[in-house]
Amino acid sequence: MKKSIIIGAGIAGIAASIRLAVKGHEVAIYEANTYAGGKLSEIHQAGFRFDAGPSLFTMPNFVEELFQISNKKIADYFEYHKLDRDCHYFYEDGTMLISYTDSEQFTRELETKLAINPQVVLDYLKQSEKIYNLTSKVFLEQSLHKVSNYFSKEIVKCIVNIHQLKLSTTLHKLNERKLKHPKLVQIFDRYATYNGSDPYRVSGIMSVIPHLEQGVGTFFPKKGMYGITKALQKLAEDLGVKFYFNQKVNEILYENQKITGIKVNNEKISCDYVVSNMDIVPTYKLLLKQEKLPYQLEKQERSTSAIIFYWGINRKFEELGLHNIFFSEDYPTEFQYLFQKKEVYDDPTVYVFISSKECTTDAPEGCENWFVMINTPSNFGQDWDEIIQRTRKNALEKLSRMLKTDISSLILSESILEPRTIESKTSSHLGSLYGTSSNHWLAAFLRHPNFSPKIKGLYFCGGSVHPGGGIPLCLLSAKIATELIS
Repeated sequence: MKKSIIIGAGIAGIAASIRLAVKGHEVAIYEANTYAGGKLSEIHQAGFRFDAGPSLFTMPNFVEELFQISNKKIADYFEYHKLDRDCHYFYEDGTMLISYTDSEQFTRELETKLAINPQVVLDYLKQSEKIYNLTSKVFLEQSLHKVSNYFSKEIVKCIVNIHQLKLSTTLHKLNERKLKHPKLVQIFDRYATYNGSDPYRVSGIMSVIPHLEQGVGTFFPKKGMYGITKALQKLAEDLGVKFYFNQKVNEILYENQKITGIKVNNEKISCDYVVSNMDIVPTYKLLLKQEKLPYQLEKQERSTSAIIFYWGINRKFEELGLHNIFFSEDYPTEFQYLFQKKEVYDDPTVYVFISSKECTTDAPEGCENWFVMINTPSNFGQDWDEIIQRTRKNALEKLSRMLKTDISSLILSESILEPRTIESKTSSHLGSLYGTSSNHWLAAFLRHPNFSPKIKGLYFCGGSVHPGGGIPLCLLSAKIATELIS
């Protein structure tokens, strides 16, 4: 029996373990933390439960597929439901918009509150779907680093229709031209942040993302986002995968450019294959010290990071939904601060995720659990203590002003996650949430491949390699990597 070792029990690492177990491999996962999930974890404080990381669940078919290939009933492990609302959007002038997952209902909302012609948005979403259909098989579901993959009919179709991919314009310029209304443009510019990028620089191909929310839908697990981790961990264990927690891998071992195993606590553990779910940069710097870090990884721009405040709030807010965005009045300046100044703007966009809207047990009676996130640059040695204090003050003032309530007086408990702790807890290089940004139009091709070009038997998955960050793409990275393994 072939033996495979996964480094890191993030969502991609667990998915890779499931796929290899189905192939008949003996699989073990070594995780430095005491829990599974990586960024997709949870925290408990003062009677409140919080999903610690990713809060948006789209493309559930990629989760379902793992149960299908395992011949297991997903209902025995995992339940989720479709949401009727994507997000509540708040603006400083008092405008509040609800983004419904039903496109016609969403366009009616826009027509009523902003006098926007529904056909404008419906046409945009139709184009978004076209881009997804053209690119998903090419850019997301296969390796971009295998020459053989460039002779498929999907590639030919993509090249013939390349003008539809909007590669020659930025997302913001595309949105300005197609949508025109500043508030609507800001909503659709926001999709650049889904992989930590800048709407004023990222390619218009990012306009594919609205299709995932409006066309496919947004969903929520019955037991919260961490329910995804727990369900997949249980599935992996039922397939025979062994989890070793609090076991930090020290080195990836190989001889004659072929994998021989790993070293953990100075003990050598042999295997045929290694799949690293660790961020690609520390994988090279810490575990492959004899290998040179690829040039493009050293030079590529990092994605954004975040400051997240986990607040137990002593009140319920009927005007808030599961996902809420309080927009900055000056979006261009906010992104200039993030990417050029490597700072946090004093009027940041604030995202508030409240899982207790769906999982009532996540907060005590009459309370809500607020996951309050502000985008930040990655960690380049800034004075984070000062930035956190200032950003907390600005976020509280903004939320209090826009909700007409003193939010600070309602906070019963608080925890904070920020770039330094993101880096230390998840080994994310410089605390970046999505590895590298997608601001360069060739970003998809510049991401590290899911295999080592030099070391046979070494593979990579997770948000820092192809095809990118976020739950669906991490799951796809595991699929791509393991399909390359016999």
